Amino acid sequence: MPIAEIGGVPIAYSDTGNPPGHEDPQAIVFGHGLLFGGWMFGPQIEALRGRYRCITIDWRGQGETPPTAGGYDMDTLAADAAGLIHHLGVAPVHWVGLSMGGFVGQRLAARQPDLLRSLTLLDTSARQEDPAKIGEYKRLALAVRLFGFRAIQTLVEPHMFGPAFRSDPASGPVIREWSGRLRRLRRTAVHAAVLGVADRASVLDEIPAITVPTLVAVGADDQATPPDRAREITALIPEARLEIIDTCGHTSTIEQPDVVATLLARFLHQATSSNENPPTAPEEHRADVGSSTNTGSPVPRSSVSPQGREEITGAGENQTLDSATRTRLTARHNRGRPAQ
Repeated sequence: MPIAEIGGVPIAYSDTGNPPGHEDPQAIVFGHGLLFGGWMFGPQIEALRGRYRCITIDWRGQGETPPTAGGYDMDTLAADAAGLIHHLGVAPVHWVGLSMGGFVGQRLAARQPDLLRSLTLLDTSARQEDPAKIGEYKRLALAVRLFGFRAIQTLVEPHMFGPAFRSDPASGPVIREWSGRLRRLRRTAVHAAVLGVADRASVLDEIPAITVPTLVAVGADDQATPPDRAREITALIPEARLEIIDTCGHTSTIEQPDVVATLLARFLHQATSSNENPPTAPEEHRADVGSSTNTGSPVPRSSVSPQGREEITGAGENQTLDSATRTRLTARHNRGRPAQ
């Protein structure tokens, strides 16, 4: 992978370059989840690279980016991402972030909106880490540092993958690839990356300022950042859209790659379409794997072939987020602000 020097720090990234026939394509930057790398977006990049320039960034000490002495907090990682966008000259970009990539994406969208065209948040949260989980995560991180990942892999897997994916024999090669890549990372870097996630600050009071088109998607079986976290984000970001992905845990790009590719293809098309009429209230849809009957939802489900072609197969259920929930969340985070 190429390396960019961002503020004197080497940051690994991948770049598909311009698609054939596209001299100045829009760019998508993908930010991966904790304990992964940009490779986790492989299926989505294959589906989208014919229309977009697709770029991945590997966070410090993960993927192909070398460990650093510090800088594993979300604000520093957001600065790394902004630096890479400037380095490549691709702003404004479509940001797609999963888990910690979503933590970074929310900070970019709220603080540097000129860098983004749209925001996709997969399996993520705007809150600080759940206090009930912090202790477990830090103990696991320490165990990795002392004994290596193999010793705790069975304890980590339920946080990363849903039960259906873990029980499917066909998932074995993917889980082995994931664990193999992790075992090659420096233990101290993995430990620091986990602490950066566990100790992150909330951005609940910042995300109502996000103005770019936003898609929020989460696996129905996500234990690390459950669907309620996604609903909260959707309620706070104006005109955001929520998709719940059935039969899916925390790593949706790997567990349901075609569903995620389809959601991205449709959302990105709508986000850049000149005649798109954005919704006036948050929307929630169900993006399951099985067939369905078209209910008139504005976002029909479809499958995306490896060549990037879309084949519409049905539509999810269109539901509006409870207005009382939105009012309560917005009021809570406006409380204490000076009157306008």
